[in-house]
Amino acid sequence: MLEQECLLRSPLLLCFFISFLLHPVVTAVIPLGSKLSVVDNNCWVSSNGDFAFGFFNISNEPNQFSAGIRFNSKSMLYSQQTVVWVAGAHVTVGNRSYFQLTPEGELVLFDSLQGVTLWTSATGNRAVVSAALHDDGNLVLIDREKNIIWQSFDTPSDTLLPGQSLSVYQILRAATKNPVSSYYSLYMNASGHLQLRWESNIIYWTSESPSSASNLTAFLTTDGALQLRDLSLKAVWSVFGEDHNDSVKYRFLRLDADGNLRLYSWVETSQSWRSVWQAVENQCKVFATCGQRGMCVFTASGSADCVCPFEVTENKECLVPYEHECESGSSMLSYKNTYLYGIYPPDDSVIMSSLQQCEQLCLNDSQCTVATFTNNGSPQCSIKKTKYVTGYADPSLSSVSFVKRCSGPFAVNPSLTNSPPPKLIPRLCVPCIMGAASGTFFILAIFQLGIVFCICRRKNSTMRQVTLAFTCPNSKGILVLSFSEIKSLTGDLKDPIGPNMFKGVLPNDRSIAVKDLKASIEERKFRSAVLKIGSIHHKNLVKLEGYCCEFNHRFLVYEYAKNGSLDKYIDDCTLCKRLTWRKRVEICSSVAKAICYLHSGCREFVSHGNLKCENVMLDENLVAKVSEYGFAIVNGEATYCGFSAEKDVGDFGKLVLTLLSGCRDQEQLCEWAYKERMEGSAANVVDKRIDGGVDSEELECALRIAFWCLQMDERRRPSMEEVVRVLDGTLNVDPPPPPFALQMPLQEDDPQEHGSESVLQ
Repeated sequence: MLEQECLLRSPLLLCFFISFLLHPVVTAVIPLGSKLSVVDNNCWVSSNGDFAFGFFNISNEPNQFSAGIRFNSKSMLYSQQTVVWVAGAHVTVGNRSYFQLTPEGELVLFDSLQGVTLWTSATGNRAVVSAALHDDGNLVLIDREKNIIWQSFDTPSDTLLPGQSLSVYQILRAATKNPVSSYYSLYMNASGHLQLRWESNIIYWTSESPSSASNLTAFLTTDGALQLRDLSLKAVWSVFGEDHNDSVKYRFLRLDADGNLRLYSWVETSQSWRSVWQAVENQCKVFATCGQRGMCVFTASGSADCVCPFEVTENKECLVPYEHECESGSSMLSYKNTYLYGIYPPDDSVIMSSLQQCEQLCLNDSQCTVATFTNNGSPQCSIKKTKYVTGYADPSLSSVSFVKRCSGPFAVNPSLTNSPPPKLIPRLCVPCIMGAASGTFFILAIFQLGIVFCICRRKNSTMRQVTLAFTCPNSKGILVLSFSEIKSLTGDLKDPIGPNMFKGVLPNDRSIAVKDLKASIEERKFRSAVLKIGSIHHKNLVKLEGYCCEFNHRFLVYEYAKNGSLDKYIDDCTLCKRLTWRKRVEICSSVAKAICYLHSGCREFVSHGNLKCENVMLDENLVAKVSEYGFAIVNGEATYCGFSAEKDVGDFGKLVLTLLSGCRDQEQLCEWAYKERMEGSAANVVDKRIDGGVDSEELECALRIAFWCLQMDERRRPSMEEVVRVLDGTLNVDPPPPPFALQMPLQEDDPQEHGSESVLQ
């Protein structure tokens, strides 16, 4: 047992002196019950002295401490001791907080300010006997057989160390330095591509891995290379630092707060870190790199400067000088060699047009604030409807941007202020009266015809806008519809396709699904929630394409799934035949991936809150797509993201049992299915209407994960990421204990018989 004491804010020589005197050749062991606190300023140090775990204060703000791993080399100045892992990502705690390896084998971070545990390793019942900080910077928990139960390398924050990998669906998230930087993430998608993203749907850099590759992992080598490796550990894509293969003692890969991914090396001669590779060469090409500070200009020296050619507010925000309504009219400012885009929200409407038409389109649209015209083979006009605009300028750009501003007030015409002319004595003129009457009648008739014409034209224009918004292939915007337009598209809501769900048809004959929430929610909250949901894109999520928020009407407009909802196929004996065993397994996997994306793939956590067969739609190929996420109706009111991840996990378990058994009655299904499995009759659970046989191994796997999801003790339920890995066959799952308050006789594979209640292996 060697627990190292190290003053984090004192001269480092003391820490190094202690660590090198006390450390043996092998990794020091951290016993159960070991505790670190902000007050004591103690830390755990790796046996080679290169890494230390403890509390630190990066922001220098009072009561803003984090617990994590940092470089701790004796050759580094204190200011150069870069943090490489933080417990709980970016959570901070008060100055009387502590971090402990509990006697039960669980790492916990306790916050003194809130009086709660903010983060745990969730390993309390997994037979952990000790912890260790390895020489490569990996904090691990191990059992008696020296098996690694948990490790910090599996939950990276913003940094990868040499020897550490990033697997599919894992994320690096930039440190929270400002409202924009926390949206940056590095993500490994299912196709084996590394992607730099802002929020969840803006991708501004992608690795060039082979399209045929699958099951890839990103890996940082000790000699300064970032690689994508296949299952045989063969590199299929690599990028190299400038000092590749040089003798460099310390390296790391970090997603910086400015949204760029960089590889750093420690330079002994200058005693500093140096960037030897970055993903985006032109920093101005990083989405929202200037945030609310205007345009990014890439200088000749290689630096990126942010300038504000617009209006600077008292809060130092750079906003487009336009308020949607100008009493004195509006005009357009032109910026050559400039590309502008909106960041709140980051959605644009793209229209095919010429340069002159692009300027005029924005000028005539009361909601448009900025437009950018580009012509890279096809002329396109990108319309933005937000004041939060950023972008970049470069002489090599051929694009032209237009910014709307309110014109100044007109000067008063002096001739209009003269005294009125003298009064004239009126004289009766019958022909004049008749002529005036005829003229008035004619003018009124023309005026009425004009009104009718304008109404029809406006209606047709609106329908054209609706069609354009839904059919433009490059459009990312979410459509705002009036209640009258909703009624027009759905034929007065006369074609129901589900509970409060109606089929609609666009003028181009494309079908949509319109959901009437029939619930109250405050307008501002509703619009904010809809914009967040509208930015979510995943192949297994039904896309939200528009909404209506008018008076007390709250409608959501979704893409249309041709084959309807899953419950229809389960209830219908004829349609049920199409749900083969293979198709049911695929649906379980697709739904799990959709919910996993909502929980961990979006910029912020999104709960479904009402996952059930009615909200799983099937497209023309019977591919499952989850609908109505983000909103749930509680006591007649719509709640946005008002539920926990554990509730979604439990609902997923119910859905799996329903899909496997074909039984919609949830009252006794769980207990009955568990009893059948424990008695060795798992096949009895399977829907008898399935043709073509059942894979017994897949059935056992699906039942196990379903029962783990249905544990009454929500702390035992797995995360959706673990569920996805189990269903995909990349993670094993232990036999589950009884999920309900019913004592079952111990069977041969009951985990309690073996003294273990771990979920996953």
